Amino acid sequence: MNELAQVDTSVSPPRIALPKAFNAAADLLERNLLEGRGANLAYADAQGRYTYAALAERVNRAGNALLALGLKPEQRLVLCLADGIDFPTLFLGAMKAGLVPVPVNAAMTPADLGHVLADSRAPALAISDAFLPSMADTLRQRPHLRHVLVSGAAKPGEEGVSGLLAGAADRLPPADTTADDAAFWLYSSGSTGQPKGVVHRHADMLHTAVLYGQAVLGLRADDVVFSAAKLFFAYGLGNSLSLPLSVGASAALLPERPTPDGIVRMFETHRPSVFCAVPTLYASLLADGRLQPGPATARLRLCVSAGEALPEEIGRRWQARFGVDILDGLGSTELLHIFLTNRPGDVRYGTSGRPVAGYRLKLLGEDSQPVPAGEIGDLWVSGPSSATCYWNNREKSQDTFVGAWTRTGDKYRQDGQGYYTYAGRSDDMLKVGGIWVSPFEVESTLLAHDKVLEAAVVGHADEARLIKPKAFVVLRPGVQPTATLADELKGFVKGRLAPYKYPRWVEFVGDLPKTATGKIQRYKLRG
Repeated sequence: MNELAQVDTSVSPPRIALPKAFNAAADLLERNLLEGRGANLAYADAQGRYTYAALAERVNRAGNALLALGLKPEQRLVLCLADGIDFPTLFLGAMKAGLVPVPVNAAMTPADLGHVLADSRAPALAISDAFLPSMADTLRQRPHLRHVLVSGAAKPGEEGVSGLLAGAADRLPPADTTADDAAFWLYSSGSTGQPKGVVHRHADMLHTAVLYGQAVLGLRADDVVFSAAKLFFAYGLGNSLSLPLSVGASAALLPERPTPDGIVRMFETHRPSVFCAVPTLYASLLADGRLQPGPATARLRLCVSAGEALPEEIGRRWQARFGVDILDGLGSTELLHIFLTNRPGDVRYGTSGRPVAGYRLKLLGEDSQPVPAGEIGDLWVSGPSSATCYWNNREKSQDTFVGAWTRTGDKYRQDGQGYYTYAGRSDDMLKVGGIWVSPFEVESTLLAHDKVLEAAVVGHADEARLIKPKAFVVLRPGVQPTATLADELKGFVKGRLAPYKYPRWVEFVGDLPKTATGKIQRYKLRG
């Protein structure tokens, strides 16, 4: 019989006692019902509003419907869904039934979805009706796939999610899972290779919700959370599911790609108190100018950024406009959510803050020894939400998960007061004249120029075949690219950083290549 976790947030780090028999979906839902929040709003999406009682009923129906299809405990259910009520319904329903939901990027290519279906050997896929036509050929080639569940308007002969829910019982005892059982997988973005299945336990979701959502953000039942980062993304899954549900808050879901127009509409409709996004979206909103202080932002008390490090200039401009700080933090798919962060009342723009209580960090040099304060090293993290492995990828698992530690692939430096400053991804770092150069540092300096909207810096060989920084720059609307401006930007960086760090070349572009989660794909700019 599954029991609820016991949580004490009066100590640091919060004390979390997990029973051996534990189901994260049951814990998130039953905690709210037992504490009298059944009538509270859990979700609002493009189709309606759903209380915690209604969500719990939908989750039970989903779990029963999946079991009735013949799915067995520990089998995978791939979710290729737009953000809407069917996502948490099926995700939590599968977990409560002992199945393993596997959310994927709804905008992934047919080839990548085919890889996920083959790699996971999932017998079932839930997919939004808008995505189904482009994936039809891929789905016909999957011998393990027995059921395709259509969210939205199902055509005759298709298995519709709404019909399956309507025909299922509304009571479901949680499966006999343990805290260490596999609860869900998240596939890495695959920006430089095939996506990898990251296996997370039932315990992981609760640890991130308590250690970050409650202890750092101070989330409470009257919060309305709006995350522009989507639910398939580890960051978005926490923002819109585990973090708000752990305290009985509500989440507003945007089904389409986040644009300034859609963000403004969501603020006007839902008046969020907590807003979560990636740095590029904060920059776009500042440049667009339609989101301004007023009734739509009056309840806003917290903003969160992750996915990539937040440039100092963007944080300061946002705070100046709205009077609300952006709490920049670092998380990863492997650690599930943010483990290094700025905090309310303790924001140092240009840094990723300090470790979340309950997590340990270390910086190692090329000799695998700790680096002195102020020097750049590879970041390792140890904490209770670390994934168990990459599915079906022993070599990569052994390289990333080393005992209690996880290699992040990020380079950082730590100052004497314990604040960490991002230096770049390990494979993005440049060595110029034998000295490490952080592309992010150069990019952040470029962003401080009033004519620059976005920037990406990569290594480029000069005529002597020596590597030097090259900048790709997106200008603000109305600014014309000229050779004079390129020289101005070079001088701007040279005047603020060590001379060897300035970009020897500046190329103006219309946009920068990015993953679906907003990370700049610098490898596509190398040449």
